[in-house]
Amino acid sequence: MTLRYRGLKCGDAHRIAEIDRSETIERIYAVSEGTLTSMEARIESSGWDEKTTREMIERCSRELLAGGTAYGCFDGERLVGFGVLSGAFRGERRDRLAVDLMYVSSSYRRRGIGTRILRELAAVAADRGAAELYISSTETESAVSFYRDNGGELTPEIDAELFEKEPYDIHMVIKLQKEERKNGPGSGGDR
Repeated sequence: MTLRYRGLKCGDAHRIAEIDRSETIERIYAVSEGTLTSMEARIESSGWDEKTTREMIERCSRELLAGGTAYGCFDGERLVGFGVLSGAFRGERRDRLAVDLMYVSSSYRRRGIGTRILRELAAVAADRGAAELYISSTETESAVSFYRDNGGELTPEIDAELFEKEPYDIHMVIKLQKEERKNGPGSGGDR
């Protein structure tokens, strides 16, 4: 397996359809009174249907056209992972950039691909002057654990617009300290 990483452009957005989003979800998380709790779920997620795939492609394109950044991982010619960083600053201090999309194909998870993509997006965010990455993570154990392993912490300052779009998501931030701005977020999480 020879993996290649590179930035994605609007013309690459259609490649999102190559991602295998399927997953067996054993546990999900919720936030109650500022505390993260988990519960058993046992859900088989078969992946995106045609409508959702179109929405993801449109969302990626929209973010790129609005000044966002996308980064992908390829195995040969196939896109196996990608992440999208929004171009719009958020938060009371306007010092946060949001990770808008982040997916790795099922058979490529836990190989460091997501962590590498997240680090690339964090470097771009830091270069643009962001102090934090804002994460609106799906509530699955795999997603929440990935972001927590990479330095994600629950945020008391929840972005109202993102919460309205995804009220069950787990809202976190990854602080971009000076040394992390050079090396990417967190130190763990080889996912």
